[in-house]
Amino acid sequence: MPLKHLLLSNPSQTRYYSSPRGRNTPNLVSAFRTHGFLIKSGKFTDTYTWNNVLADYCRWSELDDAQKLFDEIPQRDTVSWNSLIAGYVLRGSYEHACLLFGKMLQKRLFCNQYTLGSVLKSVSCSFQLVIGNQLHSFVVKTGLDRNVFSGSALVDMYAKCGSLSDAHLAFKSIAEPNTVSWNTIISGYAKEGDANTAYLLFCQMEREGLKPDESSFASLLPLLNDRSCYKVMVQVHAKIIKFGWVVDAIVYNAAITAYSECQSIIDSEKVFEDMVGIRDLVTWNSMLAAYADHGFMGDAVKLFMRMQDIEIVLDIYTFTSVISACFECGHISQGRILHALVVKSGMEGTPSVSNALIGMYIRSNDVCNVEDAVKCFNSIEFRDAVSWNSILTGFSQNGFSEDALKFFCHMQAVSVRIDHYAFSATLRSCSDLAVLQFGQQVHGLVLKSGFGSNDFVSSSLIYLYSKCGIIVDAKKSFDESCKDSSVIWNSIIFGYAQHGLGEIALDLFHKMQELGVKADHITFVGLLSACSHSGLVKEGSKILKSIQPTYGIPLRMEHYACGVDLFGRAGNLTEAKDLIESMPFEPDSMVWMTLLGACRIHGNMDLASHIAKSLLESEPTVHSTYVILSNMYAGFGYWDGRAMIQRAMRDRGVTKVPGWSWIEVNKKLHSFNAEDRSHPQSGEIYDSLATLMEEVEIVHYECIEVGRHEILFG
Repeated sequence: MPLKHLLLSNPSQTRYYSSPRGRNTPNLVSAFRTHGFLIKSGKFTDTYTWNNVLADYCRWSELDDAQKLFDEIPQRDTVSWNSLIAGYVLRGSYEHACLLFGKMLQKRLFCNQYTLGSVLKSVSCSFQLVIGNQLHSFVVKTGLDRNVFSGSALVDMYAKCGSLSDAHLAFKSIAEPNTVSWNTIISGYAKEGDANTAYLLFCQMEREGLKPDESSFASLLPLLNDRSCYKVMVQVHAKIIKFGWVVDAIVYNAAITAYSECQSIIDSEKVFEDMVGIRDLVTWNSMLAAYADHGFMGDAVKLFMRMQDIEIVLDIYTFTSVISACFECGHISQGRILHALVVKSGMEGTPSVSNALIGMYIRSNDVCNVEDAVKCFNSIEFRDAVSWNSILTGFSQNGFSEDALKFFCHMQAVSVRIDHYAFSATLRSCSDLAVLQFGQQVHGLVLKSGFGSNDFVSSSLIYLYSKCGIIVDAKKSFDESCKDSSVIWNSIIFGYAQHGLGEIALDLFHKMQELGVKADHITFVGLLSACSHSGLVKEGSKILKSIQPTYGIPLRMEHYACGVDLFGRAGNLTEAKDLIESMPFEPDSMVWMTLLGACRIHGNMDLASHIAKSLLESEPTVHSTYVILSNMYAGFGYWDGRAMIQRAMRDRGVTKVPGWSWIEVNKKLHSFNAEDRSHPQSGEIYDSLATLMEEVEIVHYECIEVGRHEILFG
């Protein structure tokens, strides 16, 4: 099909510029006067002046006005057509731009590089690669492919349509590429995340004698987002200084972020301090975000206060960054002060700021803070997916599992779109409550919504069925997943670990390695737990020793805790203690509590007393230490010791937190704790328990009698 017919028969989705155009701007008033003069004076042949008026109409007025003027021009030339096409492209009306170009071809009018530049831009913005290919043929036929203007437009079109190989070929066809041409191809590779090629092209441009501009650096700097890119970042920074862009705030703002992404906050600070006199709001926000990303709460607050001292007008990015710093560090008190400033600034209810406040409040496992998070949520007029998911995930992660399930039901009731984050959080809450029937219903919704193959959703499904004791369904969910992420493998390994099936967990790990899935630190926590629960001391010890030298993963506190549990469960208390003493950092309470639990199991009172003494000094409000030590004293008949521990608990105001149990009956959740009588059917429950205990005693007595009979009569 000829190009002109294809352009006319392939209209892309029309996008009109909806913002009203003022009719009293100086440029437009001048165009009106010139237009009136042309009509009044009868200068119908002055095409140059008509084109100038048309250009002003395209830029400052509505497209209908420009189209009417275009129709009035007595002798339209290529410039007239180019102006109107450029106007339609400027306003996003790509369909009309292509239609006009088609009419030019039908009238056999001359098309120059400016015509093709505008039409190619409309094709790139509407992602019409097929039409772009045909336009490329037309460009080659007219000999304009070597022209820097139309050639750069071709490169941009191919890059935006995702065809980098064609973009590179078009770039090589340009006779003398300029800085814009180089920036276009560099930007194309940058958007695809190909840092190496983008940087090589950047260096090649320099060798060709062209000076990089702010666009060159703006494309390259965001790619330097990893510690491994630090050396390249230093080289790019040197080029920024070499070419004199140190006075450009846009370039240096990007450099602050790039150094932060390369894990060098010190260099970010140096760049920031060197920007005296050229800092703008983006500069301050970039440095603030860098501090927040690295968890430097104190520095973030100091910088925020500096911004207030010099009366910089704060925006949503400022508040989002500093609130996130409080969120990461758990400084709720300072976060509340920031919340007051948000209200004072009139930004309460802004989705991004309110979402940051929700995240800060809900991170703390405190009922009051969770209530404040819900208040922030309710203050948002137009809630986005992050708003809903922040509350839901916060409930799930902080132990408010029942609230999470109720909130999920509320999301369904108000027809909020449920995404994979919401499904994952809900399934985790189902796991925590062991509500299998509700979890199965959510599983059905997952399949219906098409999220069954999502890694996080599949992982949560595996965790749900493992926690509910149905390892077969957990394995089925695993088999139906993509299995290309360690998240999935970690979940099934933990599932088999919980069921004491360590051998299967180890087999899965070997299969994971065969498939080339890279293990992470969580994988080894699951493997060590599997070995511990299955009594595979030799295998677990071998894994513990190989984590860092073989897999390059530094040992973390949880790995040592699992190792202590591995040796402690097997009764190797000396090896467990030696492992703790070999740790390169100070062991936390989790490690000592693990060893204390092993001492209780194997009755090592001396070591338990030594550990408990340290724990009671470092964490005097944790009830678990008192309870374990008290039970051990009672088990050995040391009643004075038990009385001393109970007295210490009373004096320090420490109370035992009761354990809760859940059961799902007829799609309704029932919760209990020890000696609980708050349930409305508690009388019936205790009567049933008494009946069961009587049956247990009868069976126990019958077993004793059978045993005596066998002893006496053989």
